[in-house]
This record gives sequence, C-alpha cells and structure tokens, in this order.
Amino acid sequence: MSDYFNAFEMSPVPAPGPDAVPPEPFRGIYGMPAFATVPTEDLAASVDFWTRGLGFFELFSIPGTLVHLRRWAFQDVLLVKAESVPEQAPAMSFSFACVLGEVDSVVEACRAVRPDSVDGPRDTPWNTRDVEVITPENARIVLTAAKPFDPDSQEARNLEAIGITPPDTGHGDNVEHA
Repeated sequence: MSDYFNAFEMSPVPAPGPDAVPPEPFRGIYGMPAFATVPTEDLAASVDFWTRGLGFFELFSIPGTLVHLRRWAFQDVLLVKAESVPEQAPAMSFSFACVLGEVDSVVEACRAVRPDSVDGPRDTPWNTRDVEVITPENARIVLTAAKPFDPDSQEARNLEAIGITPPDTGHGDNVEHA
C-alpha cells in the first residue's frame, strides 16, 4: 500500500480551466477538517456580506450567537457574536478556492455590498488568480482560482524551479508532492 494517494479524488475543487464549474452547494453535516471562526459585532450585516458578496450560504444559526456559513464542501465559516472586532485587518488571511469564472462576479458582488472591500484580482507566481476581500469584521479573505496550466509560462518555470512538474512532461518527480 502506498503512503500517497490522489487527493483530488476527495476535493470539491474542479480541475482548473476556463470552463470549470463550481460544485453544487453541499448542505450535509460532516466533521469539519478546518474552518474559520470570525467574530462580528453585527451578525446580520456580516451574513449579508458573506452571502451576497462572497457567495456563502447559511447552513444553520443559533439566533443572536452564531451563524454557520458554507461555500463549497469543506469551506466553512462560523460567524460568532462579539462585543468588538479589530479596527484593521490582520496581515494573516484565510483563502477559499473558487473557479476562474467566479472571480469577476465575486469582485462585483463584494463591491456592490461594500465598495472598498476588494483588492485585485491579481495573478500569482504559483498560477492562481486571487482576489483579496476585507469583510465587515476586518477579516482578510482571499478567493483563489487555479489558472489552466501552461507548460511554457513563467508560472510553470516557477513551479519547476521548486521541483513541481506536470506529470506528462516526462521529467521531474512529483511523488513527494502527492
């Protein structure tokens, strides 16, 4: 038995591409492998921004105390009532996967709810298109979409320089990255 397996088999993230379609909302209950807890002074305003701007949906709530939001499977956020929130966003961010076709609509939706909330989109050296959003609670959220892989791109050269090569090139060994 191998210690490595194809983790893409369990991920809700579709393969990168211009026609990639986001998965359907997953409304089931599961043991959350990771989640963000975001304190908020105003649960209603926070839920409004996260749902209309970032595309999350309300899974359930404990009125006046907590709202459990989800975007895709394993993209869970707990908004919790707090007396105060930080006055500025921290340097740390929390990232959620999206597909390229969602980037522009997320930017527009967030700007419609909070005009100065969005920075980007911008392309990264690791082959994603990212949008940074500062939420009403001053959380720094990044929506990140993988771009289609171009073996002749600078991004491909960046990845190859650290030992990550596409499996069909016939060179390199990605086993340690599986």
